[in-house]
Amino acid sequence: MRNGDGRHRPVHANATGGGAEKKLGALPEWRLSDLYPGMDSAPYKADLAEAERESAAFAARYRGHLASLAGGPDGGKALFEAVREYEKIEDRLGRVISYAGLIYATDTTNPAHGKFYSDAQERVTTISSDLLFFTLELNRLDDAVVDKLCQSAPLDHYAPWLKDLRKDKPYQLEDRIEQVFHEKSVTGRGAWNRLFDETMASLRFEVDGETLTLEPTLGRLQDADGRKRKSAGEALAKTLSENLRLFTLITNTLAKDKEISDRWRGFQDVADSRHLANRVEREVVDAMVTAIEAAHPRLSHRYYALKTKWFGQKALEFWDRNAPLPKVEQRTIPWEEARDTVLDAYAGFSPELAGIARRFFDEGWIDAPVRPGKAPGAFAHPTVPSSHPYVMVNYLGKPRDVMTLAHELGHGVHQVLAGPNGALMAPTPLTLAETASVFGEMLTFRKILAETTGTAQCKALLASKVEDMINTVVRQVAFYAFERRVHTERRTGELTTEQLNGIWLDVQAKSLGPSIHLGPGYEVFWAYIPHFIHSPFYVYAYAFGDCLVNSLYGVYQKADPRFVDHYFALLKAGGTKHHGDLLAPFGLDARDPAFWQIGLGVIDSMITELEGMED
Repeated sequence: MRNGDGRHRPVHANATGGGAEKKLGALPEWRLSDLYPGMDSAPYKADLAEAERESAAFAARYRGHLASLAGGPDGGKALFEAVREYEKIEDRLGRVISYAGLIYATDTTNPAHGKFYSDAQERVTTISSDLLFFTLELNRLDDAVVDKLCQSAPLDHYAPWLKDLRKDKPYQLEDRIEQVFHEKSVTGRGAWNRLFDETMASLRFEVDGETLTLEPTLGRLQDADGRKRKSAGEALAKTLSENLRLFTLITNTLAKDKEISDRWRGFQDVADSRHLANRVEREVVDAMVTAIEAAHPRLSHRYYALKTKWFGQKALEFWDRNAPLPKVEQRTIPWEEARDTVLDAYAGFSPELAGIARRFFDEGWIDAPVRPGKAPGAFAHPTVPSSHPYVMVNYLGKPRDVMTLAHELGHGVHQVLAGPNGALMAPTPLTLAETASVFGEMLTFRKILAETTGTAQCKALLASKVEDMINTVVRQVAFYAFERRVHTERRTGELTTEQLNGIWLDVQAKSLGPSIHLGPGYEVFWAYIPHFIHSPFYVYAYAFGDCLVNSLYGVYQKADPRFVDHYFALLKAGGTKHHGDLLAPFGLDARDPAFWQIGLGVIDSMITELEGMED
């Protein structure tokens, strides 16, 4: 998944209309009928009704009885049957909410889609309230009893999930409090998330006499024409500024909501709940952040100083930060060429990997056109193991769109390979969820670079990759720093718009360096980044994944004959293993501070290569 201001891939309004449509070719739309025939279909309604019946029956059968079942003569089998039944219900509910979410993503401005998604969320939340007791009660079982039962069949199958579940034990609350938190999520965080999404979708930006939505406006920041970039930057600043009162309220409310939850659960640090969800130690994240922030001078500061010289400027304006290199031809890449490029790159690594990726194209699992109201950016949605993932992109035919396609297909392939673990163990922690996506990007980039001729084109391609890596590593950690300060300061009271703007400018100036001029208007750019709203502290997972993949790719380049097998094992593991166990076969350890220097060194070496290519 891609987020705003760097990782999020901008798109252009009406990109599939007129001449652009001819240049891009036929763009695929996903086939959601694989999940349900329609929003009002009998199978959809039947699954909701069946999930409701199953959940009520499950609660009647197991609530208050898990301790006696575990202590019985065949406790392992009894718990296995209970967990398996729970997993089946979770898969059914996951199918329902995945379908509703994907329908909503096709047009977030359609009131019928919004109502359908909201109704599904409410219904699923109500139904799942009957299941809430299960994990809480499991965690109240004696550790020694559970450990013993997990040592033999059939419960050993779920041993990784049960072990992982128990990490939440210190932070779980009494059942009725958990139920209140669960049920109020629809009218709490969920409602504020929806308000943010629908507000963003409704915003309009006046750019060069055109009225555009957010995505095409962001797309203009990568236009070859500097006047268009400036106009887009100013339009973003103007419209966001006009709506800052609302975005400030949303940010403050959600930060307070999180503080209440953290306080009740006993989390000490503002990001500890995310670290727990990611199954990564705080010390590991802190080591990564420290290493990246210390590398600012030799990475982002150095690169932007180099880019400033290429543009013949003393400093670049903020709207020129991601501008294409001057005097380099920009061409539109047709969809079929993008597809073949990515699949060939995947096949060069593993024909099996390419075969899985090809299914997304052949079986209607991708939605590529730009449409009014369509969700911005790109994502891969795993849905549920009983079905298959879907990929959404907004394809414009730019080189970065090809990289985005490679990225999201990596997620999709990962989700397919992890699927056999089942609904409970297929999901991968965010720190590892970016592995296949970023690795897929790297494979695709290396293939394109190897086939590119001409110094100017190679330089432009290499520069684009360096910018992507800086946006992934440096920028996302700067986003993390912004969130840390916002959530920390919110604990002592509500933050004003001016305070939020000030924090944003401070962390951006430190990360970008003196070669980027953060002029008037840029102070409000924090307001549109969706991850701050939807998934607090998600952003550092991008940096984790990029550094991890850089290290993995270094091992791959050493031609270790076991690499492909180890890589597939990592992807197939899903959420069943800790990152330390999964990286050990590659000789890597994220707990070692030196680990992060490997990944940062890759970016450093690319910048050095660019410096050697100066005219």
